[in-house]
Amino acid sequence: MREGIAVAGTILVDKINEISAYPNAGELTKIKSVQSSVGGCVPNVAIDLKRIAPELNVLAVGKIGRDEEGDFVKAKLEENGVVTSGVKTCADKTSFTEVMSVTGGQRTFFTYAGASADFGADDIDFDAISVKMLHLGYFLLLDKVDGGDGLKILQKAKANGIETSIDLVSENSDRYSLVLPCLPYTDNLIINETEAGKLTGVEPTRENLKAIAEKLKTLGVKKRVVIHTPEIGVCVSENGFTAVPSYEIPKGFIKGTTGAGDAFCAGALIGIYNGRSDKEILEFASAAAVAALSSADAIGGMCTETEIKELCKNFVRKNICL
Repeated sequence: MREGIAVAGTILVDKINEISAYPNAGELTKIKSVQSSVGGCVPNVAIDLKRIAPELNVLAVGKIGRDEEGDFVKAKLEENGVVTSGVKTCADKTSFTEVMSVTGGQRTFFTYAGASADFGADDIDFDAISVKMLHLGYFLLLDKVDGGDGLKILQKAKANGIETSIDLVSENSDRYSLVLPCLPYTDNLIINETEAGKLTGVEPTRENLKAIAEKLKTLGVKKRVVIHTPEIGVCVSENGFTAVPSYEIPKGFIKGTTGAGDAFCAGALIGIYNGRSDKEILEFASAAAVAALSSADAIGGMCTETEIKELCKNFVRKNICL
């Protein structure tokens, strides 16, 4: 019997450089501190899954370089109990993002595609992956995956009896059409409202969320379409349409929004894996996102399912109807 969840896709390191001010062209500014943290779909979602459900078998699948950053990511995954046998190495550098963070202000990002851009269908040995579910993310950030290997990965997973799910990154482009051929091989689509609107060509207003989700289901998604927004989460499946408003967050609670989308995704995957109702899936996914908001980094706020429910028990949900 297959058990566990494999998370495949982007693996990177965020190098956060704190500066007092962003320099103009030709000027110099001193870096006050440097901090590294894991980033990308694979570390964020896989570690979240393992922290939510420590007993769950979670497998990381992706590509890193043979360098210090690759060692850092692999060690962090293993430290959190994630199996790393599906992480391959290559000659390129581990993908990274240089974050220039002005103290108390905005952040600027410089990213290097690196090893993750070389990740593709040939890097997954499905004979060695005995899992119940495979989540593949982030589409539109992985060169080979966007170039056709994403479709191959999903087709192979389905042929091996593995339930599939995908997510995307939000970008202002016309490349969303690359994802459409993958939808008939996707059991669960978990995306935000911007991505959903781009995929369907429908303005992603709150009033349009039901129609957008229904359209995505008709485009081939097999089991359920889940769309999350800051105000509400919605789902369309064979059981119809379900909407669950987000929590009202107390002032001062939010320490950072990095990783909240990945946390929602991890919460949804836990619900799907355990066969919960669409309403229960959305409820726990939004609660997992709240846990992520309690920390400045992507994974620091995540904890067990029991602890997440305890964290949210005194919060109320927004009064929103669709």
